[in-house]
Amino acid sequence: MSRHAKKLKDHDINPCVAETDATTKCMSDNNYNKDMCTDYFLKYKNCRKFWHEIMMQRKRNGVKPEMPTAEERKKILESMGKPY
Repeated sequence: MSRHAKKLKDHDINPCVAETDATTKCMSDNNYNKDMCTDYFLKYKNCRKFWHEIMMQRKRNGVKPEMPTAEERKKILESMGKPY
């Protein structure tokens, strides 16, 4: 597995692993017909947007690391409900 592929599967780096996997599975199951997977694409897009906003806020506040760890993200989601 390439270094890039490993990063995509690392829960501490990629907050949207589950959404990525669900989108890929949908595409595979539906002969790569994007129209059949619109909901999955939207969930992925909303996930990326949500965590990007969190990351930018942490960066503005001087919090390191800018992207919360998988453990921190789990706590954030539990406190908010799943916002995407």
